[in-house]
Amino acid sequence: MLGINVKVLFVCMGNICRSPTAEAVFRARAAQLAPTLTLCVDSAGTHGYHIGHAPDERAQAAAKRRGIDLADLTARQLLSGDFDWFDYVLVMDERNLSDAKAIAPQSYGARLQRLLEYGPDIGVLDVPDPYYGDVQDFDRVFELIDAAACGFAKHLADTL
Repeated sequence: MLGINVKVLFVCMGNICRSPTAEAVFRARAAQLAPTLTLCVDSAGTHGYHIGHAPDERAQAAAKRRGIDLADLTARQLLSGDFDWFDYVLVMDERNLSDAKAIAPQSYGARLQRLLEYGPDIGVLDVPDPYYGDVQDFDRVFELIDAAACGFAKHLADTL
């Protein structure tokens, strides 16, 4: 069996909306766009509000409408050790970036970035938190994440 080429962690605040969506979408897009890569993909939250919970039902519904299943994912909290394990830690917004930097050890080796940096045509850098929104907000979040996940998968395929 081949080893893992790249390990990717997606991070938002609670790990029930944006980051599990990113985890599942990236798995699907990477399988299509970078099929030769062997990946380890996970998601976490900067806060422990929802540890052990399934993704928000609205996030699951938005993903399911597009053929992506989030049902088997469970929330966990971002740990300092994640920065030693993962090659990329991709956050959803500026606040997540700041919170992740506060958790990271000073000598962390992971590449800490916002996910939407891999979607330069999107025109924004932050994936908005849809938690207090409605169906359209979850659909918009899915679209943003999908575009950036495709860009990130292409980036990995081109560079690894």
